[in-house]
Amino acid sequence: MSRHGQGPSYFLMQFLVLYMGKWVGPTYKGVSCKHSPLSSHDISSLTHMLAQKMDSPLRHELNLALGLARQAALISRTVLSGFLLTHQKSEVDSVTKSDFSPVTVADFAIQALLAGTLSKAFPDDGLVGEESADELRKDPRLLQKVAAVLKVAKGWEARDENHVCDVIDLCKGEGKGRTWVFDPIDGTKTFLKGQQYAINIALLAEGEGWRGREEVMSVIACPLLDWTLGAMGGAAVINDASVDKTGKGAVIYCVKGHGVFVEPLFNKTDDEKPRRVPQHAGQVTAIEELKSVTCWQSLDSGVDTMHERVAERLGMDFPGNDLLGWVNRWVCLALGLANTTMWVYKKRERKAKIWDHAGAMLLFKEVGGKITDVDGKDIDLTQGRLLGQNFGFLAAPQRVHGLVLEAVKEAMRERENLNTVSGST
Repeated sequence: MSRHGQGPSYFLMQFLVLYMGKWVGPTYKGVSCKHSPLSSHDISSLTHMLAQKMDSPLRHELNLALGLARQAALISRTVLSGFLLTHQKSEVDSVTKSDFSPVTVADFAIQALLAGTLSKAFPDDGLVGEESADELRKDPRLLQKVAAVLKVAKGWEARDENHVCDVIDLCKGEGKGRTWVFDPIDGTKTFLKGQQYAINIALLAEGEGWRGREEVMSVIACPLLDWTLGAMGGAAVINDASVDKTGKGAVIYCVKGHGVFVEPLFNKTDDEKPRRVPQHAGQVTAIEELKSVTCWQSLDSGVDTMHERVAERLGMDFPGNDLLGWVNRWVCLALGLANTTMWVYKKRERKAKIWDHAGAMLLFKEVGGKITDVDGKDIDLTQGRLLGQNFGFLAAPQRVHGLVLEAVKEAMRERENLNTVSGST
């Protein structure tokens, strides 16, 4: 019994009544949200096949991360269904962080699930996550909802509400040695609209990467992405509103050196085997083969005309695939829907956050892509929570990366010259 005298399911029932009404599998934009919780047997049967085939010392980590991705996605889908069923877009139950991005119940609950499970399984590993429990400690009502929705997931259970806050705050550090990095909801703004979002789980370790720290594993859940995209030659062009009508979603994953795989996130059948993504970017030899993914309609931190100018120089259709979340953009690149992206921040002082990129970048590298910043420098993952030694991003097929980089640098020089002339008149 809780300190208020109710049983452990009391707050969960409160949450379902408040957010969900009667749980009957609501739909939004024609997509059914009806699902049943995954049992431990389901998770095992869905994940062990590939992990056992991989000749990798990370088989256990992969199995655990895949199961966590599915449980986290279940949390996100439960919360999302409730938001869309009972709230207008402008009335969703969220708080605002110091950078003015919305944080929802799902963000906090998923980070608690990931941190609580991984800290128990790998107590010597570091943890880095986006969220802090500061807002939860100030808002008992919000904390109750987070603790309640956590009961939807299986495999980890908080002792009490204070424990939820404590495990979330395990992720406040910068991570030393082997480190798990995760973004519980990448693309919160689109998530709240029932559009594309992702759950990012990455593992970094000491190795041969940049300054001895590298991405070694990536598991990404995309609950609203069609897992078959890219299977027929990658002709599709997607944006944030491109929602999978089957309700299966996608989980995409890799271990360094073993390639990229994708499979259904929900309701996988026996004949839906993990699909290995070909090394499509490694086969590109000419700029005529370039395909773009960017963030155009929701452009905020980037230079509004720079990316279009570079695309014109390279003869790419623009904007091509248009996605707000960085993790979704990396997934788009990995699946072959695109093979090129660039991002020039408006200010040199602007630095990327590690949870938006770590692990997800490995997916594109595993299919033959090369990633640097727009100055041509390798991405440095040793700087903690921010990528402090890098400015922007440039991802392109290995054989033409240099040509794309030169086009970006020329566009940047032109912009600097125009700014100089403008400032002197």
